[in-house]
Amino acid sequence: MNIYQVLKRPILTEKSDIQRDNRQYVFEIDRGANKLQVKEAVEKIFDVRVESVNTMVMKPKRRRLGRRTIVTQPTWKRAVVTLAPGERIQEFFEGV
Repeated sequence: MNIYQVLKRPILTEKSDIQRDNRQYVFEIDRGANKLQVKEAVEKIFDVRVESVNTMVMKPKRRRLGRRTIVTQPTWKRAVVTLAPGERIQEFFEGV
């Protein structure tokens, strides 16, 4: 898998903003990607050293459209990437 296909987008929420202070960055990743591929992609794209990667599959959420129609969002996977001490990713997260 190409390293640019592994990372889909950064997750920018209040919780991920708090985690950034602890050198942790959250990304939505491809469902077929493993921890080693995520580590390699982050290190090559952002030119940083990765200390650890935690991945989790997020359950689909159900919501209603009208009275009877129930729509299910697709299952997706996210990764929490912890960087080595002294490292920062500045492209997406600077000024947010």
